[in-house]
Amino acid sequence: MSSENFEKSIKEGYTFKGDYITIGSCIYDNQVVADCPINIPLKTLNRHGLIAGATGTGKTKTIQVLSEQLSGKGIPVLMMDIKGDFSGIAESGVINDFIKERHDKMNLPFDPKGFPVELLTISKQNGIRLRATVSEFGPVLLSRILDLNDTQGGVLAVAFKYCDDHKIPLLDIKDLKKVLNYLTNEGKNEIEADYGRLSTSTTGAILRKIVELEQQDANLFFGEVSFDIHDLIRIDENGNGYVNILRLTDIQDKPKLFSTFMLCLLAEIYNQMPELGDSGQPELVIFIDEAHLIFKEASKALLDQIETIVKLIRSKGIGIYFITQNPTDVPNGVLAQLGLKIQHALRAFTEKDRKAIKTASENFPATAFYKTDEIITQLGTGEALITVLNEKGIPTPLVVGMMRAPVSRMDVLSPSEIDTIISHSSLKDKYNEVVDRDSAYEILNRKLAESATVSDNDKKTSPSKPAAPTKETDYMKPIIKVLTSATFIRGAFGVLTKLFKNTKSVK
Repeated sequence: MSSENFEKSIKEGYTFKGDYITIGSCIYDNQVVADCPINIPLKTLNRHGLIAGATGTGKTKTIQVLSEQLSGKGIPVLMMDIKGDFSGIAESGVINDFIKERHDKMNLPFDPKGFPVELLTISKQNGIRLRATVSEFGPVLLSRILDLNDTQGGVLAVAFKYCDDHKIPLLDIKDLKKVLNYLTNEGKNEIEADYGRLSTSTTGAILRKIVELEQQDANLFFGEVSFDIHDLIRIDENGNGYVNILRLTDIQDKPKLFSTFMLCLLAEIYNQMPELGDSGQPELVIFIDEAHLIFKEASKALLDQIETIVKLIRSKGIGIYFITQNPTDVPNGVLAQLGLKIQHALRAFTEKDRKAIKTASENFPATAFYKTDEIITQLGTGEALITVLNEKGIPTPLVVGMMRAPVSRMDVLSPSEIDTIISHSSLKDKYNEVVDRDSAYEILNRKLAESATVSDNDKKTSPSKPAAPTKETDYMKPIIKVLTSATFIRGAFGVLTKLFKNTKSVK
């Protein structure tokens, strides 16, 4: 087909009546097509998406471009930054000859600019600390995270019910461990009366699962002050949406903690955000980098929970974008919910790689302009196969695009720049103070201490035990007591009476 037909088809497919963002320009026959921008309507950005590609093909810069464009439209972003290479979005970029030539080809402006940033953390890294209480998780979600069976999940539910009924706050991991230990030891009689018997082997299994989670530093995440998700949805004084960067570089080997946080966050957003239906633009867009870490060790129950939330959360105006090396890293149930697809180059080194490429190419709309399975291995850095959803929710024609360069810094912030951003944050005083108020751990320990004190007092006030007998008469006292009892005497007289009667009859 001619370039004229291609250009006409793409322009019709990517022209929208409502507001949109522009992420690059089309490529056809190895040439950038002038005045053929690739646009994404804001209206369908809550339909989720996938950004995939081999290492070094430009995924991070694509996320940076999308985040810049969204922030400029007043749409806040949450970026889960596992590699630690995203923080530069806070500072202006620098134009050079390569970038100028690239943007001239695309006929797109390049205006260096930084964006408002919050640096967040759930680990030991410096940042605004995100926390959630155990109670906020609830027994069902926590059971799925811990991969408990039905019996174990039932016991966990009883522990939560006990705390609710007795107004005992359940805030952090030490609270939960204390409750489980108490209900199967000192509080066993109390719990059996109202809730039934709990097996020590079952609670032991639950405690081992909790310790496993604790070893991934989950104790840093569970507790107070709980993070208010509305603090993720903020606009600065210039009308730019905040880019919230969750620093996760030290939890790459802790996938359970990562998936725990992500599922909690999505559940909390879903529960708190109002239904919006088809609004003009999303309330928040979430980018989950290295998404395979979530799915790699997730149980089936956890995967089902993630899939359910992904399906439902878009009605709340939330868009979720998974970033990974290969589309096969994402389960089919989740992949089916992703309307936008930006596929950077894949490399075919093995037979398995070739099969993965064939599968990836089949996930795109059919096209008369490209041989998808071939071009997917020939894309250069910063180039990608792209399809989005138009304003009616229909996939746009597949196109190869050259991505525009980020206008912010394409490098990480220095430690001093990171410290400056955190120290100037309006959220620092709200979340970075450690709070450990009276909760299950302290309440139950106090209860046990009071019980032990009462027991000691009872021992002191109870009658003393009889002294050990020291004389012969002392040994006789119990015998005398029996011999002089009314019961014994009546029995003895009965025997004697019979004896006299028998004697008389013999005479």
